Amino acid sequence: MSTDLASDDAGYEHYEAVVVGCGPGGAAAASRLADHGVETLVLERGVEAGSKNVSGGLIYAEDSAPYTIDDLFPDFRQEASERPVTDYRIHNVSGRQVKSYDLTGLHEHDTDWCDAVLRRPMDSWLEDRVHEMTSETGGGVLSGVRANGLLRENGEIIGVTFDEIDPITADVVIAADGVNSELARDAGLMDWEEPEDWFQGVKAVVDMDPETVNDRFDISEGEGAAHLFSGDLFSDVRGGGFLYTNEDSLSIGTVFHLDSLVEEEAEPHELLDALLTHPLLAKWLGDSYDEREYSAKLVPDSKKVALREPYRDRLLLVGDAGGQMQAQGPIIKGMNHAVTAGALAADAVALAQGEGDAEAAGRRYASMLEKSGTMEKLRPKRYEYSSRVSERSLTTRAVEGVLNSRVGSAAVGNRIADRLLRRAYNSPGLVGMLPDTETGYVTLPSIIGAEHGRTIHWDNEIEPPSLADRIGDLTYDTDVGNPHIRLRDESFEASGAAVYACPVSAEEFGGGCYRSEVVETNGSEERLVSLDTQPCVECGTCAVVADTEWEHPRGGKGVEFREG
Repeated sequence: MSTDLASDDAGYEHYEAVVVGCGPGGAAAASRLADHGVETLVLERGVEAGSKNVSGGLIYAEDSAPYTIDDLFPDFRQEASERPVTDYRIHNVSGRQVKSYDLTGLHEHDTDWCDAVLRRPMDSWLEDRVHEMTSETGGGVLSGVRANGLLRENGEIIGVTFDEIDPITADVVIAADGVNSELARDAGLMDWEEPEDWFQGVKAVVDMDPETVNDRFDISEGEGAAHLFSGDLFSDVRGGGFLYTNEDSLSIGTVFHLDSLVEEEAEPHELLDALLTHPLLAKWLGDSYDEREYSAKLVPDSKKVALREPYRDRLLLVGDAGGQMQAQGPIIKGMNHAVTAGALAADAVALAQGEGDAEAAGRRYASMLEKSGTMEKLRPKRYEYSSRVSERSLTTRAVEGVLNSRVGSAAVGNRIADRLLRRAYNSPGLVGMLPDTETGYVTLPSIIGAEHGRTIHWDNEIEPPSLADRIGDLTYDTDVGNPHIRLRDESFEASGAAVYACPVSAEEFGGGCYRSEVVETNGSEERLVSLDTQPCVECGTCAVVADTEWEHPRGGKGVEFREG
C-alpha cells in the first residue's frame, strides 16, 4: 500500500530515522545510527523480534568485512549464539553410498569465527540491546506493528504507513523487513516475478540434550558441527540439505531452487523427510526423534537479485529486502552481509545529514557496498562470466551426457580426481563459479558418492511428524476476517503450483493452505485451487508460483516461531 499526501498535510510523528525490522540487519543499522546520535525508531512486525524470522542458522564474522555482529554487540557470542562451528563437512550421496569431504579450508577462508544461531533467541536479545541504545537518542523499539507501505509527498518517499498506527515521517527509512519486504515492492525495487531468482528453505529444529550432541558429533563443549548434503537423496531437485548443531538441539533443513521445486512438482516437507530418514543421519539422530519446530522461508539468490543500487529517495534496503543473501554451492552466508549492509547504511545516513538531497544517503550506501567488497561477494563477476556458458542448455546437456557415461565415471572415479575434488570443494573461487544446474547439485555428487563413497549399512528408524502434526505444533494468532493472501485466479493452471510448492500444503493433504479439487461445471470438469490462510508460515512461496495478492498479516498476527 502506498499513500501520497498533499503538500499542506502535516502533523504526523517524525523521526530522523525509521528502521523497519529488528533482525540482524535492522539491529546493526539501529546500533550504528545510535552511535552517530541519530534519533531512531525501530519497528518490528512480530510480538517480539525473531518471532517472524527463520534462518538455516550460521552467522559469520568475515575478516574482510567492515563490520561484524560482535563489533556492534560485543557480548553477542556469549549471550545470543548457540555453538561455534569447528567441524564443517559436505556429504555426496548415492543411495546408501556416501563420500564426505572436509570443508575446513572453505569454511575458514576470510573467517574470523562462525556460530550456529536460532533466530528467536538471537533476535530478541538484539531487540533488547537496540531498545537501550536507541532510547538514548530519543527513539526506541516498537513491536507488533506492520509497515504496510511508503508514505509519499508529491511522489517522493517521506515515511512509512502502518496497519495499527498513523503514518510516521522520517528523514530516512531503512527497510530491513526481510525477503518479503513490502517496502521494497512498494518502491518498485524488488518483485516476485521469477521463480529462478529464489530458493526455498525448510527446516526442522530437533531436540537433543547438550551431552548427546557432543557425543554423537564427537565434539566437546564449546564446539559445533555443520554438515551439508547433496546427491540423489532429493531426486532431481536442484539444492541440498544442511545440519547444524545448536546448544541443545539440531537445525536440519533443505534449500532448493524454487523453479526446480515447481518443475519437479516436489513437495518440500517430503524432501526434508528424505534427508531426515536417510541412513547417514541415523548415527546422529539415534532411535528417537523429537521435532521442536517446523518452519520455512524464501531466500533471495543474490547472484541474480542483489541490488547494486538498493535505495530510492529516502528509502535504503538492507539484508534480504535488498536481495543480499550469498548462496553459492556450499557457501551460504546471509546474516553477516545484512549486518554489514545495515551498519554501512547507517554510516551513509550520518554522512549525508544536512545535504538536503533525498538520495544522498542512498548513493553513499551503494558506493560503500561496492568499496567494501560486499557487492562482489553477493554478485561475483566470475559467476556472471562463467554462467553465460555453463548454464546454457546445450552446455548442460553435453556435460550431463559425459558425466553419465563410462568416460565420466572413470574420470571422476580415480584417486587423482578424488584429490582434485577435495581441493575444488575448498576453493572459494571455483565454488563461486558453480553453475545453478542439476550437474553440481545432483549428477556430480551422485557419481562421487557412487565411485568413492563408503556404504552405510545401518538403518534409520525415525519417523518424522506428519505435515498435519507439524502445523498443529506451531503457534498462530489467526487474524479472523482479515486474510493476508487472496487468490486472483483459482484455476490449477494459474495457481496449482502452490499446492505442492507451499511448505504447509501437499497434493494428498487437505489441511494446508492450498488444496485442489476437480469440480463439475455445466457438464464439464475443471480442476480448481482453494486457499485457507490459517496454516500459513508466511514464507511467500505462493506469491511467486501462484496468481495471488500477498501481504504480511497485521502486526503480531499469524504464525509465531519459538525457535526460528
